[in-house]
Amino acid sequence: MNGHRIQGSLLTSGTQRVLRGVCNRTRDPLEGSILVAPSLEAGLYEAIVAARAVVCGSGGLTGHMQSICRGRGIPVLRVDKADLAELVGEVTLDLDSQSIVVGRRVNAWSPSPEDLGSACAVIADLQDIRTLNACGPDAERVDSFFIREEFLCLAAGLRPLDALAGGPDDIKVYARAVADRLCTFVEALLPGQRLVLRLLDLRSDHAAEVTELVTVAVEPNPELGLHGARWLRRSDAYRDALHAVLGFLRDRLGDAAGRVCLSAPFLTDDEEFVQLRKHLELPDGIRLSAFIETPAAVHATTAICAAGASELFIGVKDLVQFYLAADRSNHLVADTYRTRHPAVMDALGQVVDSARAAGTPVRVFSLGLDLAYYLEHLPTPDGYMMCTAELQQILLRTNP
Repeated sequence: MNGHRIQGSLLTSGTQRVLRGVCNRTRDPLEGSILVAPSLEAGLYEAIVAARAVVCGSGGLTGHMQSICRGRGIPVLRVDKADLAELVGEVTLDLDSQSIVVGRRVNAWSPSPEDLGSACAVIADLQDIRTLNACGPDAERVDSFFIREEFLCLAAGLRPLDALAGGPDDIKVYARAVADRLCTFVEALLPGQRLVLRLLDLRSDHAAEVTELVTVAVEPNPELGLHGARWLRRSDAYRDALHAVLGFLRDRLGDAAGRVCLSAPFLTDDEEFVQLRKHLELPDGIRLSAFIETPAAVHATTAICAAGASELFIGVKDLVQFYLAADRSNHLVADTYRTRHPAVMDALGQVVDSARAAGTPVRVFSLGLDLAYYLEHLPTPDGYMMCTAELQQILLRTNP
């Protein structure tokens, strides 16, 4: 299986980030090999100490053999027992990602902060901003923080559909709660940083879990249903709530309210983008970016830029599942869900090239496992989006 990656859990680490070797599936010592065994036991001692690394199918952090490996600097990676059969011939252990690559050499180079461009951090709460801004001088490479409105609602104990279905007073309470959290986030930013708010995007299955008063339609396929820009364009109550949020931000932050930017979720084309902006009645000074996460939006990138999108964010996780028809949350199709599939890479390249040609800033979301690959195989975007923990690792990383 060329290039197949097997995810594991690192029990002991070593001095190298990437190791390559021939799998040794016997009990005999083979100097410099990757020992593969269902479990670590005393009878494997000689084979263990001769190995560069060990891959096993069971065991914890503190077993006797693991302690020996820790003392010798021999990495031990535990994988599912069912995956052991695939480990034949030469394999590569990528310790940073706690995984094994079968059939493809992994470059020992690790991305550095300089490789990120203008980084955008995908955050869940205020602590994420504080964590990244405490990463020393390289924290300044994070020029924006991306937050979903539904995360703000959850943190504030809000039920958005219930609030929006109420009267003006309920809408005002909702708006003030969202604005209060946004203000707190803005106050934690470093100079030059901004906050990107992805407008409310509740799928029907998720919406049903956070409402008590509103009847939510049951959809056979919520991922492809009435959410994102499709829902936003139909809701007058949300439009009113958004205007109230922007008003509260201006009252409390003054000119600094401009550090909060808006992003349109789950778009299909430029017409939908134009209709959404018109429905929301956004003032000319309010920037609206576009999230590119459907195949249709990929092909409409040039038109979306021309329609006035202030910047583009490529939502790779959703894009992969739509391109490959593989639900990202379904473990039964996990092998099909491939963030480096040629079709996915072609789509990402198209968006970046189209956005750069239009002069529109574009950022690509990347898992930590994929960043080095994307840096090598994609045209250069303006920056990358990453989750807090993975971005923090890069900001604090010093390459040898």
